[in-house]
Amino acid sequence: MRPALPHHVLTAERASLPAASLLATSLPAASLLATSLLASVRARLLAAVLASLLAVAGCGVRPSDVIAAGDPPSGPLFSPATVTLYLVKDGRLSRVTRPGGPLVLVDTLALLASGPTTQEQARGLSTDVPPEAGPFSLTMDAAGHLVVTPSPTAGELPPPAVEQIVCTAAAATSQEDPTRITVAGAGVRRPGPSRCPR
Repeated sequence: MRPALPHHVLTAERASLPAASLLATSLPAASLLATSLLASVRARLLAAVLASLLAVAGCGVRPSDVIAAGDPPSGPLFSPATVTLYLVKDGRLSRVTRPGGPLVLVDTLALLASGPTTQEQARGLSTDVPPEAGPFSLTMDAAGHLVVTPSPTAGELPPPAVEQIVCTAAAATSQEDPTRITVAGAGVRRPGPSRCPR
């Protein structure tokens, strides 16, 4: 084994060596340099990935305390639906609600044509809308008025029947102004009452 030489002697000695032996002596240093560079690149890449993850994790909803919203809902899961019909009692319109629904308007009008239930008859209610008035058809005219047309076999309906149809249609469509609803039949369009009983 050779004794250790001072650095300046070692450098001069390397300068006098052939290129192949100089390469052989610097290969471990190059390997060490490459490993050091690779470690530096890995560290920078890891730092960039971590910075990106922190930026993404920082987006979104910020934490907050519990927000009080009051008591949970109680009672039935849904409210029972009703159908409103206008029947006749003592020659006047009478508002009647029945359980059931919601129904489309033509089905509500069909209930009107089928007449009062046994319980409603016991209370003195009747209908002037004949059973043959159904099925009904519905259209909108150019002015935006609802036009209810009974079956042609019903012929011309009496005024109380027209009022029943108009008020029942107004209740079913939440129309505040019953004058926007007319009944067409026997070649004539007839309006109902200006107000329906509540």
